[in-house]
Amino acid sequence: MKVIQLLPELNEGGVERGVVELNREYSKLDIESIVISNGGKLSNQIDLDGGKHITFDVSSKNIFTSVSRVFKLRKILEELKPDILHVRSRVPAWLVFFANKSLNIKVVSTVHGFNSVSFYSKIMTKADAVICVSNSIKEYIQKNYKTKSEIISVIPRGIDLELFNSLNIDKVFISNFKEEFQLENKFIVSTVGRITQLKDYETFIKAIFIIKKEIKEVRALIVGGVRSDKEDYLNSLKKLIKELKLEENIIFTGSQNKITEIYALSDVVVSSSKKPESFGRAVAESIAMNTPVIATNHGGVKDIIIENENGFFFDVGNEKQLAEKIIKSKNLSFDGYNYISNNFSLDNMLDKTLNVYKKVISDCFR
Repeated sequence: MKVIQLLPELNEGGVERGVVELNREYSKLDIESIVISNGGKLSNQIDLDGGKHITFDVSSKNIFTSVSRVFKLRKILEELKPDILHVRSRVPAWLVFFANKSLNIKVVSTVHGFNSVSFYSKIMTKADAVICVSNSIKEYIQKNYKTKSEIISVIPRGIDLELFNSLNIDKVFISNFKEEFQLENKFIVSTVGRITQLKDYETFIKAIFIIKKEIKEVRALIVGGVRSDKEDYLNSLKKLIKELKLEENIIFTGSQNKITEIYALSDVVVSSSKKPESFGRAVAESIAMNTPVIATNHGGVKDIIIENENGFFFDVGNEKQLAEKIIKSKNLSFDGYNYISNNFSLDNMLDKTLNVYKKVISDCFR
């Protein structure tokens, strides 16, 4: 089998990580794996893992270059003769739609997010098979585009259980990290993600203010980088922290590479996003490390958290509810690794994706 995955770029992000992981697994199974993107810092990894990366502009929304790109893409596809085209974003999907007109290669799409409802977004449902990363996404596209159930498969993003495994953590990093930020014997509450308004860090900070009245040794970690256009937002958060006298309790760690270890050293992880997450990879990764998660009650995380077992939900913007659930989570004990292994592993994602490919290919011979 020869598979081409197409996405705009190969930089950081859940979609990109999923493509890299599947490319690696495809190569292990002797599936000819090709990835087409406009490049990025992860593009070399495709070749290192046994696949082939082709740099081509499938990211630009410039309509004046789209015709020439369609013809160039058609030529690439004619030469490669893939069995499956797997599109993961709207621009690649549109280019494939026109480039594939006379080629009739089977197309699979993955809907990764709650894209705005429009004719432009509808292209993600115009495929031989549609993969949704959560039941919330499935409901969303069925409601807005009347997509037929028989072509939809719900396949959650797979968690790499070699990486997110408490037996494989870097204990030296954890020790050094705790020493650097003075976290020994503290109750550690972490939230992971870029500094942006959608993450609703204000509610997180206000919840820590409430918790401090009961748990004086609480330490909250905000783990993530900040873009230059979000500096004003970061400053507003720091101002709020100062007003609430939480300078000793809340720490901005900046970007961290050892996210597995951050989850492992945390007593609880919070996802306070205002916008529904399409899946919630960070939630699943935390639970795999046996760390409970408190998340806003919407989106794909509703498929992952089992309330009162491995975490809790709270209403968007409700700091009192969030604080109560964080404190309540201290009493949770569970086997998160086996739960994620059985339901959200990379192997599960691989097997289910390959089954979609095989079904689509077999349908053309009927």
